[in-house]
Amino acid sequence: MEKDFGLKILLVLHFLLHSICLSEQLLSSQVQTLFRIQNLLNYPPALSSWNNDTNFCNTEPSSTVTVICYEESITQLHIIVGKGASALPENFSIDSFVTTLVKIPSLKVIRLVSLGLWGPLPSKFSRLSLLEILDLSSNYFQGDIPREISSLTSLQTLVLDGNKFTGRLPNGIGSLIVLAVLSVRNNSLDGHLPDTLGNLHNLRVLALSRNNFTGDVPDLSSLENLQILDLADNSFGPKFPRVSSKIQSIVLRNNKFTAGIPEKVQSYNHLEHMDISSNRFKGPFPPSLLSLPSITYLNVAGNKFTGMVFEDNQCNAGLDFVDLSTNLLSGRLPSCLMTGSKHRIVHFSNNCLATGDSSQHPFSFCRNEALAVGILPHHQKQKPSPKVVLAFIVCGSITGGVVLVCATILIVRNFLAKEAARKTPTRLIVENASSSYTLKLFTDARYVTQAMKLGSLSLPSYRTFSLEELKVATNNFDATTFIGNNSDSQMYRGQLKDGSYIAIRCLKMKQFNNSQNVMHHIELMSKLRHHHLVSTLGHCFECYLDDSSVSRIFLVFEYVPNGTLRRWISDKHAKRRLTWTQRIATAIGVARGIQFLQFGIVPGIFSNNIKITDIVLDQNLVAKICSYNLPILAENVKEKFQNLSSGSKELKSVRANYEEKLDVFDFGVILLEIISGRQINTKNEAQVIQNQLQESIMANEVARKTVVDPTIRNSCSDESLKTMIEICSRCLLQDAEDRPSVEDVIWNLQFAAQVQDALKRDSSSSDASPISPLQPSNQLVMQ
Repeated sequence: MEKDFGLKILLVLHFLLHSICLSEQLLSSQVQTLFRIQNLLNYPPALSSWNNDTNFCNTEPSSTVTVICYEESITQLHIIVGKGASALPENFSIDSFVTTLVKIPSLKVIRLVSLGLWGPLPSKFSRLSLLEILDLSSNYFQGDIPREISSLTSLQTLVLDGNKFTGRLPNGIGSLIVLAVLSVRNNSLDGHLPDTLGNLHNLRVLALSRNNFTGDVPDLSSLENLQILDLADNSFGPKFPRVSSKIQSIVLRNNKFTAGIPEKVQSYNHLEHMDISSNRFKGPFPPSLLSLPSITYLNVAGNKFTGMVFEDNQCNAGLDFVDLSTNLLSGRLPSCLMTGSKHRIVHFSNNCLATGDSSQHPFSFCRNEALAVGILPHHQKQKPSPKVVLAFIVCGSITGGVVLVCATILIVRNFLAKEAARKTPTRLIVENASSSYTLKLFTDARYVTQAMKLGSLSLPSYRTFSLEELKVATNNFDATTFIGNNSDSQMYRGQLKDGSYIAIRCLKMKQFNNSQNVMHHIELMSKLRHHHLVSTLGHCFECYLDDSSVSRIFLVFEYVPNGTLRRWISDKHAKRRLTWTQRIATAIGVARGIQFLQFGIVPGIFSNNIKITDIVLDQNLVAKICSYNLPILAENVKEKFQNLSSGSKELKSVRANYEEKLDVFDFGVILLEIISGRQINTKNEAQVIQNQLQESIMANEVARKTVVDPTIRNSCSDESLKTMIEICSRCLLQDAEDRPSVEDVIWNLQFAAQVQDALKRDSSSSDASPISPLQPSNQLVMQ
């Protein structure tokens, strides 16, 4: 018997040693692959530090070289040389290079930028089945884009800018259903675009500029996530592309579009940037484009747009650039273009506008040019009869009288409007936090990977709001819509025209508040999109007329109807308490929200001081964090995040670990209240309950259940409860280094949930009797 037992131990040890050897062998083979890549690239200066002593998985990332590992395997490889790198020598073989690269099958992110790579792109790239991001920009690749690339079903970002690719875009690219960024700018691709592009429902960026594409653009109106469409410098046309009304940037410059602008474009409320210059567009120019709620850049120069524009046409206050030049417009330049922002740039030469300067053509020029391109009907001249002449005289007299009366009314109305505007102390402007894709998306692979996954979460998009829109939503900020305040802001509940509810936080700016820091904060908030964070839907600025400084900021959040987590856990007046299963799910949601704040963006957001009253539940009882460490009116917001990413490797590691564990401690306090069902408002209360829970770990099941919330005492399994108590106690350890990581916390919570689910499957009794749901709460705590 003892011999059998000893034999089993030897077998187990042999298996463990064999596994370790395999792991080391696997890692060693990948290291050898990296050295082979160094050799094939002709030992570039960027890789000069690689040698036999290099610990690739623990090497400090740099702007040129980054290697990231996970579980002893290389998952990310970034090699970036400066722009203008010359092609590698003639003895370089792209086939050998890719054959070597695919020996690291665990790669999820590959960025090989400006390395001088040349030759046809081998189809062997398709062997990297886990690939999520592929960036081969600024090289010398030539020939067709291999159709085998469509087999990379996990691909989220494909960037092939600045190469020499020819031929058509592969038809199978439409099968990459998770693709969010497709950028092939500055190549020599040609032909029509495949209709399968309309299948890429997660696509956010489509950049095809500076190629030789032709024909109409496929119907992209079903791509609800598409934000940026860049088709400049091709031969697309003649029809204006069909896109979703949520589009933010449309660039069609220098193509062959000849049709007019569809009426639907005038309802693109998210459109910020529109450049359709140097085409052959004709037909009436819609002045309403100037007043789109989010528009900041509008360029329609070099077309054949006709029609009248008037002085009283409205403009968006945030409009920074307008180019109407070289069209066939007549009338008067809108006064709003000349009296808006001090930094606004306006071009309008080579039209027929009544500006009184030599940059404009006479009215007859625009009329004749319009006739020449067939915009206006051209009838053969006939000698009119005397009756017709008399009718024209009578009609002309009547028309002249009407015009005179209307002109008088307009003059009086404009005078009164200017007087009213002069007396108004403030005016509304709308600025936009940047939401277009920037180099940040490609210089930080971890940020890209997280950001590209957001489309599957069906989260609301970010946009700007007008003050009038917010006033309508809140009945002019009526007292009945007021839902709370703190030291620097007030909260209101509103309802938009589409019926959706919103929460509006109003902050008053002070003289020492820096507008640039505020915009940096808002830009960060616009990118915090996660299922377990309360989403910021947009913002609105109100400014003083005299110096254009910001007087008030309105932040618009999604409205979460079911109140705070405390209301469902420890509120004495609650009609319903969360079940044990729901409490575990809520805890997992909060932990995942904290994990996203810390590691889902770069740099992470730590020391969030999250309390149970900062957790709210939506209509499906999903937990969302509504407060995190972004002090909008602080002066050092930008410096704070710069400091988080500065310093030595050791200092950053210590600081990040310490700040991560602060959030873990706060989460432990939330777990205390979730388990005990007792409100915790002071450190002493937390210490008392913590001691009781810690003592219960070593007690029996009956004694352990005496310290938990009585409403769930009989429905939780002992193993699930014990796991929750143990992880809670570890989160509250005094020494920060001894506390678990957020990943460990989530793992233990998920284990507790699995154990509880197993109990439910084995038992016919339910977790709790059904009770009618609570009515939506008017209380919402926001950061």
